[in-house]
Formats: sequence, C-alpha cells, structure tokens
Amino acid sequence: MYEVIVIKEGYSISEGPGQQKACGTITLVKGPHNIIVDTGNPWDRDLILEGLASLDLTPADVDYVIGTSGNMDKLGNLNLFTRATYIVSGEVSHGDSYKCHGFGQGIPYEIDEFVEVTPTPGHTGSDVSVIVKKTSKGTVAITGDLFECLDDLDNPILWQRNSEHPELQQQNRIEILHLADFVIPGHGPMFQVPDEYKHQMKMVMFYEYKEVTDGPSASTVYEEYFEEF
Repeated sequence: MYEVIVIKEGYSISEGPGQQKACGTITLVKGPHNIIVDTGNPWDRDLILEGLASLDLTPADVDYVIGTSGNMDKLGNLNLFTRATYIVSGEVSHGDSYKCHGFGQGIPYEIDEFVEVTPTPGHTGSDVSVIVKKTSKGTVAITGDLFECLDDLDNPILWQRNSEHPELQQQNRIEILHLADFVIPGHGPMFQVPDEYKHQMKMVMFYEYKEVTDGPSASTVYEEYFEEF
C-alpha cells in the first residue's frame, strides 16, 4: 500500500494584473516505488531534501519523478533525482534514453497496479495527473494545475484564466472528481471531493471579452453558462 505525503503545499497569490507569486505543490508517493510528483521551484531544493530525510529517504531512493506540466514551478529540482525515471510532457526518460508514451492518445502509464499517470490536458496540452489507489484515504489524485485549489470548484475563474483549453480541462476535472476521494491540487491544500461533485456537478464556463469604450482602456466583461453533469 502507498502513502501520499505532501512535502510542500503549493500556493498562488495575486500581486496585481498579470503578476502572481506562486509555487506548485510537491508530493511524495511512498511505497513499493517511491515517486516524487512535481519538484517545485529551484529554491525548494533544501526543503525537498529535508522532507525526504525526515522519512529516511534520499534522492537515490526515488524511483520516479513526474511533472504534472512543463511549468517552471513544477520542474525546478529535476536534477536532484539522477537515478529516477522521469515522466514529463508526454516523454518517459531514464538517463539519456527517451521514449514517447501515448499520453496524447489518452493512454495512461501504469507504474504498478496501484499507481498510474493519466493524461489530463487542459491547463496545458500535455498535463498529467497521478492516480494512487487503495491508500488510507481511498483514491488520491495528484493533479497539478488541473485544479488550482478547493475554492475553484465554486469559483471557476481561478482555473479558467490560466487554461489553454478550458473545455477540455473541464471535462478532465469532471472525470477526476468522479474517480477520486481526495485531490491534491497545484496551488492549495489537499481536499476531500464533496459528495455532490462525485455524483453530479454543475459546469460553469466563463467567456471573456473586451467591452469597447470611448476612453483609452476597455473594461473586462465575463459571460457564463451552466450545464449539469
């Protein structure tokens, strides 16, 4: 059985229009294979080493390193784990050997019967999530930026404003909410999936456009629609 341990809880703090302070969540999946999911920013190196040491592990004990996306706050410490197999942006590599996997065709990568890496594009075109089954919390989905945080269930602009493919991301969000008991999002605490989202959820899609004005700037307006799933 696997244990899912958050080494660093991600965050995202707005610092004004078009600017934010952020770090992705760093997670260890500890068990028959030791797996790091996302490695944070480059300055998180010591925090990762200390987190592993507290569990009597070193980087050499890590078998897999998975980047849920190619964003900088997910890949800042890849070079700590030179003995691991990497799964990043649709590629699987070990040392200088690379191979493509069919993430783009929707094919999961199975690490073993309890852990798989499944494609969940939307935030970017190559995002993945790590699904860990039969933990003490049930099924845990480590999703990166498929989910920003718990609050984005009721405030979808939190994730849609940074989404390359929002309709595809919404579809994958629904599938994960139906599957998982707990979600570890990209920028917030682990949360338990509310019962109402496991069985039926309301999809809210925002469309942004610029309202033309007579002045030098335009105001941003959002339209929305709802669909039941």
